[in-house]
Amino acid sequence: MRVGLFTDTYPPYINGVSTSIAMLKNALEKKGHQVFVVTVNNELTKYNYEDNGKIIRIPGIPTGIYDYRLTGIYPIRCINKIKKWKLDVIHSHTEFGVGTFARIVAKQFNIPIVHTYHTMYEDYVHYITKGYFDNAGKKIVEYLTSFYCDKTISELIVPTKKTYDLFKEKYKVARNVHIIPTGIEIDRFYKEKYTKTMRDKYKKMLNFGDDDFIILFVGRLAQEKNVEFLIDAQKDLVKKYKNCKLLIIGDGPDSDKYKTMSEKLGIKDNVIFTGKVAWELVPVYYQLASVFATASKTETQGLTVIEAMAASKIPVCIDDESFRNVVIDDLNGKIFKNKRQYKNIIENLIGNPDDVKRMSKQARRNSEQYSSKYFAERVLDVYKIAIENNPKHKYGIISKLKNIVKGNEE
Repeated sequence: MRVGLFTDTYPPYINGVSTSIAMLKNALEKKGHQVFVVTVNNELTKYNYEDNGKIIRIPGIPTGIYDYRLTGIYPIRCINKIKKWKLDVIHSHTEFGVGTFARIVAKQFNIPIVHTYHTMYEDYVHYITKGYFDNAGKKIVEYLTSFYCDKTISELIVPTKKTYDLFKEKYKVARNVHIIPTGIEIDRFYKEKYTKTMRDKYKKMLNFGDDDFIILFVGRLAQEKNVEFLIDAQKDLVKKYKNCKLLIIGDGPDSDKYKTMSEKLGIKDNVIFTGKVAWELVPVYYQLASVFATASKTETQGLTVIEAMAASKIPVCIDDESFRNVVIDDLNGKIFKNKRQYKNIIENLIGNPDDVKRMSKQARRNSEQYSSKYFAERVLDVYKIAIENNPKHKYGIISKLKNIVKGNEE
């Protein structure tokens, strides 16, 4: 099968979506399929062609939302190259810019298009409106999301039931919605891949002691991730447990705000910020942690939770539907509803290392179901549905049957 992945974020630009798309590409290629990528050139305002022309990077303009760039909806210089790819299916991973281009290409060349909905856009409206007309902005986002994910595609993929319910109950879409949790290359995070010497090196670099209880957060430092919750809770934990450290991996628009907050609370020595970390080094930092924590309610799935589980670290997650399908309370992690419960959970885990060990083993086992191999197989099933339901495919079958009847084909 010849698959075209259209996305506005792709390595070397690193976030959860770009990582999952790169993983899907690798998994599909391991199964013998040919994969092509259309994405944004995040560094240069020119076209760039890589991997013998199988990756096209389109110039875009900054949006003001992190490092995202928005492309034109019809970069004509790419059309002939994409036509020569002779794609069987297009898989779009964004609604705007490159996503709109994907829909135009699909219509122009009569190619079935599968779309994965990655982002709960209503949670990001404040970056555009700056606090003004938020309700109107959310209505516009609701309309555009519903339109792009319902009227312009062949099949829709979402990562969780939370997102499924958004389309079925709020947006009232009648189409098929396939729930496929995004996979990861889980073996990257296995603890046996990282030696004690390597772990000790990074612990020393961050001034961690052997007895420190390290709570890890990995993600964007921004309002919707609710990092403030973890920092505020940390001030109470530190009063009782001087060796309790909060390790924050990542960068974002609120980075300085959170650093200032930890200083004002008098806990800057117990809240450690690393800033951006290279993609290949992220698994090492998981190995430094005692547990992983997140209080974000804006995830479509929460891939960092699965990464933590693959690294044999138990996730401590706020009670949100995006986590409930992954984390089973007291089996492979812990769920909390409020700050009091969160602090009680951390205190209990500090005092009960055997519980941490028990749940860590189960977390590792449960992470297996999110491997890239199984993810690719389920996505391929959706591709086949889209291709079989495409009018061009149906016409081709009818033509072939007619030729067989006429004796023109064996």
